[in-house]
Amino acid sequence: MAATRALAWLGWPGPDPPVVSVDAHLSERVSLNAYRSAYPEGVFELDGATALRVPPAPSTPMLNRIVGLGLEAPATEEQLDAAIAVMEGLRHYVSVSPHARPPELPGWLRARGFEPGWGWMQFRRGVDDPPAAATSLSVVEIDPQPSRAFGRIVREAYGLPEAMESIVASAPVRRGWRCWLALSEGEPAAAAGLYVDGEAGYLGYASTAPEHRGKGAQSTLLATRIRRARELGCNVLFTEAGKLLPNRPSVSYRNIARAGFEELYVVPNWLSPA
Repeated sequence: MAATRALAWLGWPGPDPPVVSVDAHLSERVSLNAYRSAYPEGVFELDGATALRVPPAPSTPMLNRIVGLGLEAPATEEQLDAAIAVMEGLRHYVSVSPHARPPELPGWLRARGFEPGWGWMQFRRGVDDPPAAATSLSVVEIDPQPSRAFGRIVREAYGLPEAMESIVASAPVRRGWRCWLALSEGEPAAAAGLYVDGEAGYLGYASTAPEHRGKGAQSTLLATRIRRARELGCNVLFTEAGKLLPNRPSVSYRNIARAGFEELYVVPNWLSPA
């Protein structure tokens, strides 16, 4: 799909599934594997779905999610209820892929008190040279060991509970992950990560300290990860960002598009009752 053909569904997209490329399912699979690796102790493989539980962040639905429901086979209400039960005590999303079946699934969620939340646009690009990124910041790849600076920048940028800092700090030692810091006069200013899954890569953890925004950190980190992914044998890259909403500009979305990623489709997120 061309980048100009943005798909922005808030709920079920309609009776007919969207026409998407073969990369569509790969995008969701690689993203899920990246989350599995980032916090493996919170992964619960269920009948027909995967639950991602992060109890240290009980009020953060972007981390606590049910994914994959209705992708391998049509979901049932029993499967949905079992998945919801696993998430007890956590404010969570049920991420409903546009390819999920049956079409009644969003209605089942509404009947259980779920409401449409902020959907996530899936992006894809190859590993050809990224656009030049100008910045005065230097970029360093983190050695495979916990990084307190990485954990702090990501936690603060996403407004996560303090208990998440040590968890995020362990990202550089998680299977498949490589992580970077952008430095301003030697001080950590921004962070980002790359997860490699065979010939595909997923870009995550993009975060910038407030006082260093507007310095080109994320454009530089995007370019760095694209080049590194090519060195590691990737031929396709995926990432995601909250879908564009009226009167809600997104610097992350703009940076991703500027780096040559094209929009695939939006995955709607259904928010659990408070």
